[in-house]
Amino acid sequence: MTRRAKRFQPDHRAGHRTARVGELIRRIVAESMEQIDDDRLAMVSVTGVEVDRDLHRAVVWFTSLGDTEEGDADIADAFEEHASGLRRIVGDQTRLRRTPELVFRPDTVLRSAERIERLLGGTDGTADPENE
Repeated sequence: MTRRAKRFQPDHRAGHRTARVGELIRRIVAESMEQIDDDRLAMVSVTGVEVDRDLHRAVVWFTSLGDTEEGDADIADAFEEHASGLRRIVGDQTRLRRTPELVFRPDTVLRSAERIERLLGGTDGTADPENE
């Protein structure tokens, strides 16, 4: 194989590295949230982190018990207020040359799964009058 052909081969190790870095960032952010005194982040869980291949940006996915779109907006605002501090903590606890920018997004997969389950089960999510 020529030198030029090798250069265009996909680097399968890059996917493993970004997954490891994402999991490390997820753990650090989740642990750091316990130290933040903000009621909006009280019942929030970090469900995952997706890191770009070049490690410039990390999308932090979160969910909460309330799980409403209005609540998600409040939580995202809280995360944005604390983003620089969380990024500094991630930078201090990792050996990365460059700490990725942290972007926070609500994880709607669970909410969507519950909605689909209700639709397939034939219920619309309202209370059953016989059980009240």
